[in-house]
Parts: sequence; structure tokens; C-alpha cells
Amino acid sequence: MIICKSEVELDLMREAGRIVAETHRLLARAIRPNITTKELDQIAEVFIRSQGAIPSFKGYNGFPGSICASVNEELVHGIPGPRKLVEGDIISIDIGAQYKGYHGDSAWTYPVGEISETAQRLLTVTEESLYRGIAEAKPDARLYTLSHAIQTCIEDAGFSVVIEYVGHGIGTDLHEEPQIPNYGIPDKGPRLKPGMVLAIEPMVVVGERFVQTLEDDWTVVTSDRTLCAHFEHTVAITAAGYEILTLPRS
Repeated sequence: MIICKSEVELDLMREAGRIVAETHRLLARAIRPNITTKELDQIAEVFIRSQGAIPSFKGYNGFPGSICASVNEELVHGIPGPRKLVEGDIISIDIGAQYKGYHGDSAWTYPVGEISETAQRLLTVTEESLYRGIAEAKPDARLYTLSHAIQTCIEDAGFSVVIEYVGHGIGTDLHEEPQIPNYGIPDKGPRLKPGMVLAIEPMVVVGERFVQTLEDDWTVVTSDRTLCAHFEHTVAITAAGYEILTLPRS
């Protein structure tokens, strides 16, 4: 069942989204060569808790970090640790915050110093595909029209869409219905209604779409070890269209 949120609930989710967005802003400033992914995790946890929130991911199904920190060929669920970033890396940071029982969730892939032309194009296309999908998020639209817009953007650029991992509804649970694939047939799927809140998150690979999970049982990597990127926003459907809840406030 897809849960529609009340205005009171949406206000709580706006605050959770603000906290996530501000955490991203902090980490974007901190990312540099020689910083460890564990140091980034600590910055995030301290800030999230200072805002009266709880890191959504810490302890979720046993996950040990407050953020997911996935570098280069790591797609999602990278565990923060002693790894030092180096010039030319790209790092996907996925952040969740629970505020008064409601979650916000957003991921962004960042360059570490100067990166290759291919890596920069990957980041540009993945971000663009996110906003192409969001543009289709409106009342009475079919969900997979959004999915199709994401897929088309990615494949037209010559990149691959990961199919094993998808976006999701979000609210009092971090993962709610519906599942939101990054591929699909337009004008299919459930109709969107005001009050629905979606975590839309394209995951894109330079090479083939296939992925595998490492021995830590968390970190998902591309099977061919090519670069990948992950961008995500939490988006509420409104009577007028949509509202991105995880954008930084000015």
C-alpha cells in the first residue's frame, strides 16, 4: 500500500530533508584527498544528532555506518572506514536522517579534486537523469513514466541502468511502497497522488549494468569494475506538481 502523508507529516519530512541537505553541504566541503570515509561518517553523525535527528542508516539491518560511502566502482552501501580518498576518485555519499519518526534520504556523487572527463560526464548525466525523472512526478501521472524518463536520459548518453536496485517510497519507514525502478514503460504503474513521498535515485554505470556484492555483505560494486554514480532526492507529490524535500535551504 502506498501511504499518502498529511501536511503535518510533510512538515516533519521537510525538516528531515533539511537536515539531510545540510549534512550533504558539510560533507561536500570536507571531501578532499587524504580524508578517510570514516572521518566523513563522523562529521555526518555529529551534525545529524546535533539537529535532534538520528542517522537513518546506522544499525539499519546491521549496517555499521551513519552514511554509505561508495568510491569509484562501488555503487551503493559502501561501509565507512580507513580508506583515504585520492585525487581523481568519485565518491557517492548516501545520507538518511530520521526526525521525530520521519525519514529524509538523499545521495550525491562528488568529485575528489580533478577527475577524468569520463567521470565528470558520468556525474553530469546521472544528475540530469534524476531531474528528468523528478520532472515527471506530478498528480495523476503514472509512476513508470518517471522511470522511463530516467532510463532514456541514461541510455541516450551511452551508459547503463542498474536494475537490481531501485528507488522507494519513504516516511515513517525508510523503505516504503512503491518501488521506483530506473527503467520502465511510460504510462504504466500506479498513479501518483498528492501526499505520496518518493525517494528517486538513479544508479548509473559507465560499462555493463551488472553488479555484485562484496564479502562484507554490504558493498555493491560493478561487475566489470567500471565507474558508477548514484544521485537521489526525496520528493513529495503536491497538488501543483512536486516538492523536493532534500534541497538545501538558502
